[in-house]
Order: sequence, then structure tokens, then C-alpha cells
Amino acid sequence: MRRTIDAVWRIESAKLIATLTRFVKDVGLAEDLAQDALIAALEQWPASGIPANAGAWLMTTAKRRAIEYFRRNSMLDRKHAQITYDLSEERDSVVRELDAALDDPVGDDLLRLVFMTCHPILSQPARVALTLRLLGGLTTDEIARAFLATESTIAQRIVRAKKTLVDEKIPFEVPRGAELGNRLASVLEVIYLIFNEGYSATAGDDLIRPSLCDEAIRLGRILAGLAPNEPEVHGLVALMELQASRARARVDQSGEPVLLLDQDRSRWDRLLIQHGLGALERAESLSDARGAYTLQAAIAACHARANVPDATDWARIAELYAELAAIVPSPVIELNRAMAVAMAHGTAEGLSLIDALSGHRALASYYLLPAARGDLLDKLGRRDEAAAEFERAASLTRNERERALMLARASRLRDADSERPS
Repeated sequence: MRRTIDAVWRIESAKLIATLTRFVKDVGLAEDLAQDALIAALEQWPASGIPANAGAWLMTTAKRRAIEYFRRNSMLDRKHAQITYDLSEERDSVVRELDAALDDPVGDDLLRLVFMTCHPILSQPARVALTLRLLGGLTTDEIARAFLATESTIAQRIVRAKKTLVDEKIPFEVPRGAELGNRLASVLEVIYLIFNEGYSATAGDDLIRPSLCDEAIRLGRILAGLAPNEPEVHGLVALMELQASRARARVDQSGEPVLLLDQDRSRWDRLLIQHGLGALERAESLSDARGAYTLQAAIAACHARANVPDATDWARIAELYAELAAIVPSPVIELNRAMAVAMAHGTAEGLSLIDALSGHRALASYYLLPAARGDLLDKLGRRDEAAAEFERAASLTRNERERALMLARASRLRDADSERPS
């Protein structure tokens, strides 16, 4: 029963908190009221059974808690600026207003909540934690375990974030005009950060944390439904679905990483690929100018369409990376373009491009730079140099699986080099 209630809560909590926030204007209070409804469900449902419309039951219960709160709290006395009639009449008026407001359809409340939890006034870690808490329905412990942080650290981030939103009087609204683009970029960034931490864990013993990938895709799909005419929203959904389609093939039975070109493509999730390609088509149909997420999705689509590695259109991928670098200048993008150039036009040409990036400060601690260089040096037969690059990559990564992979590649090259006749 508890597992079923948790599943219902995961589905309904965001809508519940969003609707409550619209009225009480305090996301922390809204969450508290929603939690009260959850506690009531945990107390009553095991005996009475789960209602046919669990979401409506939770909303009704939360509404009652809100009314009780306003009745007993001094906030009620300040609800109207002008008090010209008996306090009891005012309270009845506020209760009726709250009752009507919470009975309205959800409408854009979820979208407003998305923009609130991802507000740029919050630090990036706070935005991620608050979004997973309020929109994802994850517990503080679940978020802490996903990001290898202590529960107290995550709890403090969430508490401070909610307090900041209240203290700074951040409006519960969808921004308009030029501000919409900037704020939407923050929302998409948070969702993609969540996905990336699941897809390529930056630290710890696991390469992939599927629950975070799933949560990010779910949030992306919700956002796509709430903002259907925003091309980059669909571009991000496409990117995440296409990348996630490879998840089962990215690790072997022991959990060790499997490189893209070595993956068993029969294990790729064809349904996710189909969904991803559909979302990409939607994104490209909404705008002639492709944004960063749409371009990255187009690159992922090139891999998804290739049933075997040799069928990959590397020249097209190199072109897409060049287009991406033009709108989002980044040495990481240039590194990826260099690898695509190496595949399309020759290893030596790609290595030359990578060597030009070697002195870039932003890549000084980026383990994939020496890993990429080691890969190309290996293909050119320069084993000793390649081994040194893989060892350097191992020293830079904080993920234990990646470190083991880099050291294993270096070891194989050292062993092969020692076996060569002198």
C-alpha cells in the first residue's frame, strides 16, 4: 500500500503544490499543506482504500488544511488591506475565496511552478534540488543519494531556496516578453543538468543513475505539454530521449562502461528513439533557426539512425557541431567536433584540432580531453603516448567506473607495447 501511495504522490504532488502556491503565494507553505494531505492519505487509505480519483481527494484534503491554516493564522487578518467590516465576515469571505480558487482547473499552475523553482535568483544546486523536490516529488534523502550529498546539505539548500523565493517576493507567474526566453533557458538548463547527472554520473561508483534520467525526461515531457510552441523544449526532450535510448548498452553486465562504437545496438531502446525523433521533428518544424538543444538532438539522431557504427554520418555530425559552436562557443563542443572530424576526414586531422585545444584553461581538468587524445594516438599507433593520456584522464575523473576504464585502456597499451619486438 505504501508503495502505491508513494506512486500516487509522485504523480499528483506537483499539481497539488502548484495549485496551492497560486493562492497562498508561498511555495514553502504550499508544500507543507500538500504534505499534510499526504500524511492524511497514509493514515486513511490503508483502511478505506485508495480513492478512485486520488488526485481530487488529495486536493480536497489540502484545501481543508489551507482553510484551517487561514482561520487560525494571523495571516487571515491581513488578507485584505482595508478592514471595513466585522472580522468574522472577513474570514468567511477569505475562506470562500480560497475554496473557489482551489476548485479552479490547474491551468498554467504547473508551468508557473516550473519557472519559480528554476528562478535564476537561486543558485544552480538549489534550483536542481528544489525542482526535484517540488516537481519530481523526490524525498530529500532520494535527492541526496542521487547527487552523493548529505541529506542535511540538500535539506538546507531546499529550505534556503524556498525562503529566498518568499523573501524576494518572486511572483508565481509565467514571465513575458524578452524575460521569457532567459527564464526558459534556466528551466531547460536545470532539467538537462538533472539528466546529465543521471546519464554520466560525475562521481561515485556508478556510471549511470537511471532514476535521474527518467525524472528529467518526465519533467521535460511535462514542460513540452505546458509550452507546446517552444521549439527548444521539444529539442531538449528529443535530446534526452535519444541519449537515454542507449542506456542499456552503455554498461556491461558488471556495470563497466562500454564505448559508443563498441555498444550492442540491438539493446538500444527503439521506442525511445522513435519518440526522440518525433520530438526532434516537432522542434525543427517550429523554427527555422535551430537552438542548442535541437542541434544536439540532431547529432544524437545521427547515431540513433545508424544500425551499425560504420553507417554513422560523421561528416554530418561534424557539420552540426560546427553549427552548434557558432551559437554556443565552447571548447567542449570543439572537442566533440574534432572527434567527429577524425572519424569523417582522418585521425591526423582530428588530432590536430585536439592539440589546438590542449592549452585551453577550461579543459585543464576535463578528463575527456586526454581520453579523446589518447584514443586518436592509439589509432595512429603511438601507444606509449596514448597510454600516458589515458592515465592522465584517469587521474582527472571522479567517477570510479570511468577511472577503471581509462586505467584498463592504458594498461592494455603498455602491455602491448612491451610485447613488441625490440
